[in-house]
Amino acid sequence: MAAALVTAMLLSIGGLILSALFGYSAADSDGVARHVSLAIFITMVTLLTHSMAMFYLIGKGKAIREAVTENALPQKFVAEVSRVRRPVFSIGTLAIGITTVAALIGVTVDTHALPVWLHSVLAYLAIGANLATLRVAITAFTTSSRIVDEVNRLLGD
Repeated sequence: MAAALVTAMLLSIGGLILSALFGYSAADSDGVARHVSLAIFITMVTLLTHSMAMFYLIGKGKAIREAVTENALPQKFVAEVSRVRRPVFSIGTLAIGITTVAALIGVTVDTHALPVWLHSVLAYLAIGANLATLRVAITAFTTSSRIVDEVNRLLGD
């Protein structure tokens, strides 16, 4: 599951970058339509991916907490998984918010209600926040998998 989530995050980041390139190269209404279509789709994929990553880490944390509690294992496992997943929730939520705002602001650019530079800055921030989320998610996924393996080893599974 973690590999699929990392792959989805990589694809969504690539899609955000491609969408930005489409936006800058849009010279006519067809170019704008291509940019908008990709941006809407990639925004939805990005939001789904981050939400799924958070739920995955919630489930992993719960499973570890239950195994530790039921088998009187050291609480360090619960503390460590909580520590590594916290940045995924905070940075991931920030990435969701910036990506959503960038998409919504994009609508106002086409109608000339807001300047293009604002949408561009938000797009760059969204790409950066999504890259940061990918980095902390990989750490959280690998650490939680290592903890699960260690708990299973202690349980004799």
